[in-house]
Amino acid sequence: MKKILIVDDEPRTREGIRKTLESWSSGQHEIETSASAVEALERLKINNAHLVITDIRMPEISGLDLIEQIHDSPVPPVVIVISGHAEFDYAQRALKYGVVEYLLKPIDKKKLVSAAELALQRYEDQNQIKKMKKLVDPKLMATTQEERQYSLPVQEAIDYLEQHLHESVSLRDLSEVLHMNTSYLSALFKEQTGLTFSDYLTRKRLQRAKELLLNTRHSINEISEMVGYQTPKYFVKVFRTAENVSPGRYRQHMLEGSEEKIQ
Repeated sequence: MKKILIVDDEPRTREGIRKTLESWSSGQHEIETSASAVEALERLKINNAHLVITDIRMPEISGLDLIEQIHDSPVPPVVIVISGHAEFDYAQRALKYGVVEYLLKPIDKKKLVSAAELALQRYEDQNQIKKMKKLVDPKLMATTQEERQYSLPVQEAIDYLEQHLHESVSLRDLSEVLHMNTSYLSALFKEQTGLTFSDYLTRKRLQRAKELLLNTRHSINEISEMVGYQTPKYFVKVFRTAENVSPGRYRQHMLEGSEEKIQ
């Protein structure tokens, strides 16, 4: 469930926005209000919001200062700014921090709902992009670029590993399958992919493991077996060394705040 936080020191405006969004949401979103930016910041320290709708002019801390402070948070919310005046300077500063919409008071209900829908979609898109960046291994990505042309033995080696990732595969095993000298295959693989066989295999297994952690409900033990590790303990050790976090914590962090359902 997405959380929307409305920040405005005017009770009438604050409650008007809340009622409009609650009617539109029909219980699909959690909608909260704060009477000041100070109160909003305290709330956001405890619970993240997906969307913040804030007034510009407020005592103590302005809406712009609020936006600036939450902009660098680990999972920043998207923001809609509301104002009683068409203040160009404020609007420019707000847009600098990725504000989705700038609404003038009195607020048109249809425009508010449209802005909220756009903002929440923007949040989902940004969140998905961040997840994909964390999921993809850039060195592996470089080995799969279309412009890279591999010799037949190296391409066959890559294809074999893709199909047998769940098995225990050594360079010697692979060289026997391809009827090649082990040392020659090792040198050829490194020369053309830029990675040693061992490094490539580890990265490929961890890439698959991350996909399974994010998109399935398989246990850590099951995933370790599915990506070719004989013991979960060793899988966790390798994963932690590469990602500086355990597989369980990685899964929790990646799914935190996500509305995506895993199968």
